[in-house]
Amino acid sequence: MAIVISVVLFGLLVTAITVYGYGRYAKPARMLQQLDRNPAGEVIVLERAGQPKPSKLVQKVQALGQRAPVSPQDAQTTRRTLIAAGYRSESAVAVLYGIKLILAVVLGLLALVFRNNITDNPILRIVFPIAATVAGYWLPGFLLERKVTRRQERLRLSLPDGLDLMVISVEAGLGLDQALQNVGRELAVAHPELSDELGLVNLEMRAGKRRAEALRNLAQRTGEAELRKLTAILIQSDRFGTSMAEALRTHSEFMRTRRRQEAEERAAKVGVKLVFPIFFFILPSILVVAAGPGILQVFKYLFPLMKGVH
Repeated sequence: MAIVISVVLFGLLVTAITVYGYGRYAKPARMLQQLDRNPAGEVIVLERAGQPKPSKLVQKVQALGQRAPVSPQDAQTTRRTLIAAGYRSESAVAVLYGIKLILAVVLGLLALVFRNNITDNPILRIVFPIAATVAGYWLPGFLLERKVTRRQERLRLSLPDGLDLMVISVEAGLGLDQALQNVGRELAVAHPELSDELGLVNLEMRAGKRRAEALRNLAQRTGEAELRKLTAILIQSDRFGTSMAEALRTHSEFMRTRRRQEAEERAAKVGVKLVFPIFFFILPSILVVAAGPGILQVFKYLFPLMKGVH
């Protein structure tokens, strides 16, 4: 049994390392994106027939996810979350639910196999497989939410640089559409998430959507509050004819001031957060080093004297 457990854990570890390395270092999507750019740096939209077909494993997972009993409302909510995380494929929802079902079944079976080795409590033997199944179904959604949060944070941190470039482009005489295109092209290396979103805005406007609608889609697609504020400023400035450069410069200064205030707030909280680590970890060590020899001397000389008094 120990050999089986070791083999299963080793397989899970190898799978996790392979998936992480493939997504972290191989970066096939970014390589395809670089290959699909023309010399001017604009993204070329490929036809559906020319797109590479997914692997057989992905097709099987997608077919399994399509059979999952999911309501249209849940599917729509999941699709918005996937788009906010950067997954815009039409099959992303089915693949996600397929992964949820597979992981729930795998963890449930593993819990059934190893429950006798984990606990002797008959109640926990029933609860443990159920909890493992629920955790397997819930874990992909949790990881997806974390990916959305991290992507939104990267978008938020990249906005000041994008706004500065946008101000420079507008003051140089470019229109808002050309400024968005220029910023998306210039930030392709430093801030690829913001570059991709601005590229989608340009593609929507080229496809015939109004500028205000494309900007609103940007805010809804990312779900980032700062991007909602930026799109509102751009729409209002474009509607009322106010100075676009002045509005963008003011908003950029506001964002930098807010970021500095957030950093100062976090720095002020460090002292309070260090109280418990100092009290439970550092202070006992200091007491042992500083007062340890004295306490040993007290035990060595005082206790014999006390016994002699009695």
